[in-house]
Amino acid sequence: MRQGIRSIRSARRAGPLWLALAASLASGCASAANQNGGFYVDPDSNPAIWVRDHGGDARAAKIRGSIAGKPMARWFGNWSGAIGGAVSRYVEAARSADKLPILVAYNIPGRDCGSHSGGGAGSPEAYRTWISSFASGIGNSRAVVVIEPDALAQLDCLSAEQRAVRVGLLQYAAREFKQRAPNALVYHDGGNASWIGADDMARRLQSAGVAEIRGFALNVSNYHTSADSNRYGAAVAASLKSQFGYAKPFVVDTSRNGNGSNGEWCNPAGRKLGVASQNATGGAEMLLWVKVPGDSDGPCGIAPNTPAGTFSPDIAVRLIEGR
Repeated sequence: MRQGIRSIRSARRAGPLWLALAASLASGCASAANQNGGFYVDPDSNPAIWVRDHGGDARAAKIRGSIAGKPMARWFGNWSGAIGGAVSRYVEAARSADKLPILVAYNIPGRDCGSHSGGGAGSPEAYRTWISSFASGIGNSRAVVVIEPDALAQLDCLSAEQRAVRVGLLQYAAREFKQRAPNALVYHDGGNASWIGADDMARRLQSAGVAEIRGFALNVSNYHTSADSNRYGAAVAASLKSQFGYAKPFVVDTSRNGNGSNGEWCNPAGRKLGVASQNATGGAEMLLWVKVPGDSDGPCGIAPNTPAGTFSPDIAVRLIEGR
């Protein structure tokens, strides 16, 4: 746990939240932050903005209490403007509140294989500049960062040349966060429990430089139960150990996994909020709302006219009620 020990040493001048969290992570038990109080609540999340703008809507109170007032990730991409400043302002707001922010870097070229969330940086060179500025925006601040959801699991949609470029960019990102954001807990995305086999995902994570960062994230924007994700995460960690001589911890996205998966991924009906962001004991070291609950996956499923990343109060209420 050398990385955790370094985090404790560098956190001695930090607030009490991070000292407790770093100590618990380094000892292998992430139990310091309470269920909702330890992580930063984004005052400008899509659900929070909708609630502010629709105070008279009958759904607003329910969404405020069950979603907008909970800690979740903020996603940064090509919509974020000057990325270094955007990230810096966000982590500084969290630091001022003595809370731990959750951030997602989502700008890899060829993002989402050109599907509903397609886009990303226009070139490898542009991405390297962007991700370096992202990491520099965190600097010595404390943060949780998930790097590029789906980027490794979706390698199969790329040509051999494109795969090599993407893996190289993910390696670069891992090195940049290690050097420029030494106090951040950084995780490569590792897909979900039903996507890529554990041995294959371990090889992909290794190739992307997971050895340089904290670990890997699972179930981002998906629905698998925490139990299923924990089993898969343990298998990936064991495969990293057997193939490459080291294991890594993992985190699980619980934003929409309260009813588990029905095998569909794009705005399926019958899903439910999972437990709010919190530290965990056994299996995942943190359970996090990485996907913003209520944000559409694309114009599909129960939201056929709602673009990806757009908040839908109807989706939100259905997640609250589990229908």
